[in-house]
Amino acid sequence: MAPVKALRFERKPVKYAAAAVAGRLTPGRGATVGPLRLADVDPPEAPAEGWVRLLPRLAGICGSDLATIDGRSSRYFEPIVSFPFTPGHEVVGERDDGSRAVLVPVLTCTTRGIDPPCAMCRTGRINLCERIAFGHLEPGLQTGFCADTGGGWSTALVAHESQLVTVPDDLSDEAAVMVEPTACAVHAAALVARSGHDQSGDGSARRTDGGVTAVMGAGTLGLLTVAALRARPDPIGPLVVVAKHPVQRRLARELGADRVVGADELGRAVRATTGSFMVGDQLTGGAVCVVDCVGSDASLSQALSVVAPAGRIVLVGMPGPTSLDLTPLWHRETAIQGSYAYTPQDFAAAVDLVRSADLGRLVSATYPLARFTEAIEHAAAAGRRGAVKIAFDLREEKHR
Repeated sequence: MAPVKALRFERKPVKYAAAAVAGRLTPGRGATVGPLRLADVDPPEAPAEGWVRLLPRLAGICGSDLATIDGRSSRYFEPIVSFPFTPGHEVVGERDDGSRAVLVPVLTCTTRGIDPPCAMCRTGRINLCERIAFGHLEPGLQTGFCADTGGGWSTALVAHESQLVTVPDDLSDEAAVMVEPTACAVHAAALVARSGHDQSGDGSARRTDGGVTAVMGAGTLGLLTVAALRARPDPIGPLVVVAKHPVQRRLARELGADRVVGADELGRAVRATTGSFMVGDQLTGGAVCVVDCVGSDASLSQALSVVAPAGRIVLVGMPGPTSLDLTPLWHRETAIQGSYAYTPQDFAAAVDLVRSADLGRLVSATYPLARFTEAIEHAAAAGRRGAVKIAFDLREEKHR
């Protein structure tokens, strides 16, 4: 078969170290000096029955992609990633019959040919699959981090039929490429809805219960989480959003924030809304749930300072190695919960939310693969440059 064009990320420690240095100085600059290169490669082959070819049309650039390219991702991922891989897990593509599909990138027991499936896959919690390094695929938690599947930053990949969600005719490609990150936000919003004050003391009464929810970060994931929270059928109380840049602030309000503040204003805003007092840098009360869409030392520390006793922090932004003072977590019986990926039901809800909230408008710019360094640097500086989602446009590339 004819080769495909693909951005390949290879295991090259020296280049990875160079990317880490460059990325610290200028976010996104790791694409210039690191182990990512554009190449003509052999097309990925279907590993078993039930696998099909998908020709990407648009493929988004995610925060986890940027962390990998800039050498900031955790070593936790080393055993569950295989090299060389083609990044790109936010994908709308075209099947061989011309129909469009959104990729569900998590690689599960079904995709890996494992039977019986693990306990998580049996219950539909495919995001928590226990077999991501086994079966007839190389290790990889998702398409875009697995050597065998290819990824969205290419002109062709392979996917299991269970990974494809048909795109309704009324959704543009720009809207469709927002479905995967929106599914992440829908999943996070469901966890938030189960958060809140636990008056019973036994964990049985967790819910938002009309209290304040704070969302930290208004990049793509933060804005989508705001939209997902406001779209839920169960009521969410006052929603305070931390946004840094003017476009982010405007979009946060449009998508449902009640109050938008800078990071240095969050404590005062939560204090005023909840009637709490301050003891040093710590609120006596606080937000029943804090949704951290940043995942940094600074954001997590601030989240611990504004979350209410018996409240919860939902960590949506991918963190790296961190150093935190967990004393307030212990003293106030708060909790930190991760929110990773999604279930199939989250994807169905995401399609509806993308349509109803017109989330395709968050695609700010697209680039051909040949301009990948520009695209990645734009994505890394999206907020400062008045952008949200940056994507690769493969529609003019030669697929065959």
